[in-house]
Amino acid sequence: MRFECSPGGAVTGSFRVPGDKSISHRSIILASIAEGTTRVSGFLEGEDSLNTLTAFRAMGVPIERDGSHILVKGVGLYGLRKPDGYLQMGNSGTAMRLMLGLLAGQTFDSTLVGDDSLSKRPMNRVIEPLQEMNAIIESQPGGMAPLQVHAQSNLQAIRYEMPIASAQVKSCIMLAALYAEGETTIIELAPSRDHTERMLKGFGCELVNSDLQITLRGKQTLYATDIDVPADISSAAFFLVAASIATDSEIILQHVGINPTRTGVIQILNLMGADILLFNEREIGGEAVADIRVRSAPLKGIHIPQALVPLAIDEFPVLFVAAAHAKGETVLTGAEELRVKESDRIETMAKGLRTLGIEVEAMADGIRIQGGSMKGGVVESHGDHRIAMAFSVASLVASEVINISDCANVDTSFPGFVDLARNAGIQVSRHG
Repeated sequence: MRFECSPGGAVTGSFRVPGDKSISHRSIILASIAEGTTRVSGFLEGEDSLNTLTAFRAMGVPIERDGSHILVKGVGLYGLRKPDGYLQMGNSGTAMRLMLGLLAGQTFDSTLVGDDSLSKRPMNRVIEPLQEMNAIIESQPGGMAPLQVHAQSNLQAIRYEMPIASAQVKSCIMLAALYAEGETTIIELAPSRDHTERMLKGFGCELVNSDLQITLRGKQTLYATDIDVPADISSAAFFLVAASIATDSEIILQHVGINPTRTGVIQILNLMGADILLFNEREIGGEAVADIRVRSAPLKGIHIPQALVPLAIDEFPVLFVAAAHAKGETVLTGAEELRVKESDRIETMAKGLRTLGIEVEAMADGIRIQGGSMKGGVVESHGDHRIAMAFSVASLVASEVINISDCANVDTSFPGFVDLARNAGIQVSRHG
């Protein structure tokens, strides 16, 4: 499937983007191993999250729908059962890495598989600490999926200094730590999203986290709780940029999660001169939520502070579009993680922006973008949902039509993107 995006337009309206994917994954995982029934509201009905839900059904967890809610009847820490076949993670690195931690301490064998893109993404970053905990895991050469996880009822707690800032790695270890003997301590290199810590506490788990250090005792019982999944700030990011760059635009994004470990995109846009206002701030289920008003504003190029990189790691494709439209030069460094996402996001975005007439220099750990005028052309998304949506936003300030290839995976993270974008004023249509 390809997207065809006509140039121009303003972005207007008040709406809510789909639920947070990171929180949706975690809600099913933790509810499944808790005691009692958890009610989940706002669950993201995308392919990635639904794959996680299906995996737990395959392991014997009763999961039902109650109108717009999902009811998860937890089976407890040791109630999962061996699935009949593979556990399919589709396109989701989050799901595969978190599930690997959970499965490492089970008393049955299991196999995790993914699509072609996920099967090329590195898993050694989670395999290695899990093996330190006595997990028995087999992978393909280079630490790639499929991953075979063998029964192991003797996981041991570890003290682990993380070599990279990664919520996926941290969360994987925390899930394994629930099954380990003793106290596991994780020392972060820099802050990363903390949804797992917050949700574990919501399920009654005792953990201590301060000064980039998390300590978690194994064998704790989790207890069911209600979860309200806020709108995903990673999905909201496309409209934050769209309304910032398109002339005469003003939108309100409703009920957006503003967890402080996820707001890098807002901080970066503010440094570029964006007109963004947060209001009606509140806390729901341990997560900070707000409504966000965005108006058109002249953006300027900046050197992106490295401290903000882990707080905006998923939002950089559309931030690169903002940089391409901004006046002056934008420089990003310290973001080598972008090269091992659903695509090499540095190279893929650099090629696409060059096609649209923007001067770009790709670096090993980042990118240098000289703001300018965008024309049209055919750009490749390489099956990466965030790349496809980012170039859809670029069409607002392009002079000609932009065609984007290989866009089917947009549904993995943002079901209904095309319809919502069209209603807001982005002239995008799907073909094929």
